[in-house]
Amino acid sequence: MIEGEGEGEARERLVRLPRGLTLRTLVPNAITAAALGFGLTGIRFAIADQWVMAVLAVMLAGILDGLDGRVARMLKGQSRFGAELDSLADNVSFGVAPALILFMWSLQEVPRIGWYASLGFAICMALRLARFNAQIDTADQPHKSAGFLTGVPAPMGAGLVFMPFYLWMATGMPEFRAPIVVGGWLLFIAFLLISSVATLGWSALRPRRSIRLELLALLGLVGAALLNDPWLTLVGIGVVYLLTIPYAMWSYSRVKRRRAAAALATKDLTEKDRGEP
Repeated sequence: MIEGEGEGEARERLVRLPRGLTLRTLVPNAITAAALGFGLTGIRFAIADQWVMAVLAVMLAGILDGLDGRVARMLKGQSRFGAELDSLADNVSFGVAPALILFMWSLQEVPRIGWYASLGFAICMALRLARFNAQIDTADQPHKSAGFLTGVPAPMGAGLVFMPFYLWMATGMPEFRAPIVVGGWLLFIAFLLISSVATLGWSALRPRRSIRLELLALLGLVGAALLNDPWLTLVGIGVVYLLTIPYAMWSYSRVKRRRAAAALATKDLTEKDRGEP
């Protein structure tokens, strides 16, 4: 007990000390740690020239990243520690790992320019995650409140940046491995990560009841295609997602116009109630 501190004050201070991770918070954090392990293992596979395994490791990290948050909410095990761990793991698995894998796969042929392209992607991924963390407790988030995201999310960015590799695996054409193609694509996805464009979030995807069975059938076909022709299927998924970005921007512009009209109507009613001209 600290000198001059009463017994009751000492007991209250001990109660407030952190008691470590509970079992409910341990499970989602273990999933996040596993995702981090997959991302780092992808770098190890790239060093050994095992390109398919390197890319698959990053994809598995993305799948686990999608699970940890849902498991945390299901178990009511959300914690600040988990949020920080998730962000750090995402930076390694979806920023550092893809940048190094693509550098060793293609960009090391032009080491100086290629390294700057890889650095640009990794830095933009870190900036995106930092922006996301800084806005977690911000009340005014127009995109989020309307069900949209700001820029391309980190796991999707990591999936999209491997598009030249998917095409190279599907076609065998060496042009897709050319540093100018890979480096240009890398910087394009880096720009989408930190851009302020509205992109579709899960809460914005609300299919009508009349097409939900058809949607399930389509998802079943996509799953079968991933097994039979994975690389072209991944290319198709990436192209479809990129095509949704203009649609998301158009949809969000409509939301902004409706909000502006509603705000103007509210202002007019308020002025009438006050008797202002």
